[in-house]
Amino acid sequence: MAAASCCGMSAVSYGSPVATRKAALSQGFGPSNLALLPMKRNMKFRVRSMAEGDEIKEVPAAAPAAAAAATPKLTPPPPPPPAKPKVSTNFFDIFAFSGPAPEKINGRLAMVGFVGALGAELASGQDLFAQVSEGGFPWFLGTSILLTLASVIPLFKGVTAESKSEGFFTSDVETWNGRFAMLGLVGLALTEFVKGGALV
Repeated sequence: MAAASCCGMSAVSYGSPVATRKAALSQGFGPSNLALLPMKRNMKFRVRSMAEGDEIKEVPAAAPAAAAAATPKLTPPPPPPPAKPKVSTNFFDIFAFSGPAPEKINGRLAMVGFVGALGAELASGQDLFAQVSEGGFPWFLGTSILLTLASVIPLFKGVTAESKSEGFFTSDVETWNGRFAMLGLVGLALTEFVKGGALV
């Protein structure tokens, strides 16, 4: 048996924290002094509620433990995918120097023009300048309008070439092919100008 005093009041402990608390409360400890007393943590409580007219059903003590063991642990849902960057459909953003339209359109025209120029040169023996001056300009103009519209309409709808490319033929492959075709077409024109005639 031990004795303790606080604020002029004494409490007698019989070796049990519960007995100590009861003795302290019976001798006038206020609620603010209860924090000084040892308290049991992690206590389990079972709360029941019922509406009027419901019958009381007794649940065996082992049932909550079995139900807790049988309940699968919930895993948090996977994080949402990152949001796609919004594509601008503004005319000036699309046709800006660093925008998506100029290089795509020029690259596609250069690919068609390079293959067409070489094909026509092999078939007729005329150089690039002769092909354009002898009736090739309307073909060039019509192809330019058609490919420009076909390239720009999806961009105004917010569809990018990157979103539609998969496999081997991606938008990067098309960009590099267009760059090489532009260089090839300029190289073909310069070579024929210096040579003074058809390359082949």
